[in-house]
Amino acid sequence: MFIAMNQFKVNPGREADFEAGWRTRESYLSEVPGFVHFALLKGDEPGDYISHTIWESRQAFVNWTQSDAFRRAHAGGMPEGILATHPRARFYEAVIEQGAPLAPARG
Repeated sequence: MFIAMNQFKVNPGREADFEAGWRTRESYLSEVPGFVHFALLKGDEPGDYISHTIWESRQAFVNWTQSDAFRRAHAGGMPEGILATHPRARFYEAVIEQGAPLAPARG
């Protein structure tokens, strides 16, 4: 399992705009082999969000970043003034897994 996350710092008062942008966009993730799960997480700190994706492997994630689906999903971008800083990407490879296995997402 491979996890890719982007941490976002949203400007005060723009949280609803940020969330709406994620709710209304087409991600195209279900078109990509190896995609398992997506969640947009909201932290306890004001304006703290993380996009969290789970992949079958690091290579599946890399393939996504090089795909036409990725380009289409990111074509619109985030409207100006919503983000306080550039997102911070973090990547993790599973070393130990417990619990029921996650099934790949279906489109």
